[in-house]
Amino acid sequence: MNVREYLDILHTAERLKDTPRHCTTSRGRTESVAEHSWRVSLMAFLLKKEFPDADMNKVVDMCLIHDLGECFTGDIPTFLKTDADRKTEDSLFQQWIDSMPTELSKDISALYREMEAQETTEAKIYKALDKLEALIQHNESPLDTWADNEFELNKKYAFDAVAFSEWLTELRKAILEDTIEKLSAKEI
Repeated sequence: MNVREYLDILHTAERLKDTPRHCTTSRGRTESVAEHSWRVSLMAFLLKKEFPDADMNKVVDMCLIHDLGECFTGDIPTFLKTDADRKTEDSLFQQWIDSMPTELSKDISALYREMEAQETTEAKIYKALDKLEALIQHNESPLDTWADNEFELNKKYAFDAVAFSEWLTELRKAILEDTIEKLSAKEI
């Protein structure tokens, strides 16, 4: 890849720094998609010893790129995203990937296929972390920033995504404890 191609990719990906997510930070500032992707990647990096049989470098790669399609469509919360939204995002993202140098395009496309298939341990870990990070962020954000449906969603979301892993299931339970504690404090 030449330096101009490299810079063009970075300039497009930079959009995620200004692409707001549905969640807010602990101080009530709207978080960006880039911030979410960074923390999901950090979560994977920190778990390298917990999953010694998994290629955690691949999981970090998945986490880094998982929301690149939102450079083109913005963030649409899971509970609002339609099949048409997914199709548009996938199409625009694929056009961008196809415009990249061949080797890079092949690598990213292969990762996305693996992520979508959800058959490998690595893909399952990435997907679980993506969902868990959103829950953690909600627990960190002020309750007045939560949508009405999120009070129940934060109690139920992602248990299916972590079921393959005892460690991630324990993490999900701890996140639920934090949610219940946060909601209980509101009632006092």
